[in-house]
Amino acid sequence: MDIMTTVGLLAGLAVVTTMVLLGGDLHMFISEHAMIIIFGGSAAATMIRFPLSALAHGIPLGMKFAFTMSRLSAHDLVDELARIAEIARKQGPVGLEKVETDEPFLAKGIRYVADGYDLDFIRDNLERDRDNFLMHLNEGSKIYRAVGDCAPAFGMIGTLIGMVQMFSNMSDPSKLGPFMATALLATLYGALVANLLCLPIADKLHGKLIDEETNRTLIIDGILMIRDSKSPTLVREMLLAYLPEKHRHAEGEPVPA
Repeated sequence: MDIMTTVGLLAGLAVVTTMVLLGGDLHMFISEHAMIIIFGGSAAATMIRFPLSALAHGIPLGMKFAFTMSRLSAHDLVDELARIAEIARKQGPVGLEKVETDEPFLAKGIRYVADGYDLDFIRDNLERDRDNFLMHLNEGSKIYRAVGDCAPAFGMIGTLIGMVQMFSNMSDPSKLGPFMATALLATLYGALVANLLCLPIADKLHGKLIDEETNRTLIIDGILMIRDSKSPTLVREMLLAYLPEKHRHAEGEPVPA
């Protein structure tokens, strides 16, 4: 679980709730009209921007990866692939049938090698799987960013609607307060949805996309070298190029003078 996403979201909600309660009660900050214009308007605009297939894949995948971490880091993957290469060298491809891993994409590659598929088949299928996954993750990032862009704009629309309603009922003072509250709360809701939820999630998904692209490409290269019967030492040395320089040195690579 990506604890920072949860902690950040809860901390933001705590700050806003504290400020609300310091100046009154929670009830005065609830407006059905503002909710309708923000969530309904943002949803409608997002549906216009993206096809149904992108929404169906992007929204749940984006939410899932915003709150979860990869099971194995790039550093762990190098160690894992070197271990698998050692097993393949000693026991052959059949020995990989008993290998277990927490990374589903790596498990698929191991299964391909254990089943004896040729090099081109393994490369094509793993690369296609990687590219499809990254495409859906990128769609998720774009969708959440689109909602983050729409929410403040619809907050302004809600404010304008509330102002029009207020000025249209100047003769009835009892209606001025509710219309003004709706106008201001629409702007508040739009700012919160954009800056506390959607835009941070979009940025986090973009970072996850970069990490997943690196990790899955590393896995593909490692699996192909194992299929090509490369030595565990060569597999490790080749895959160290995916790690930051300081981590390569930690693995024993000489520090440049």
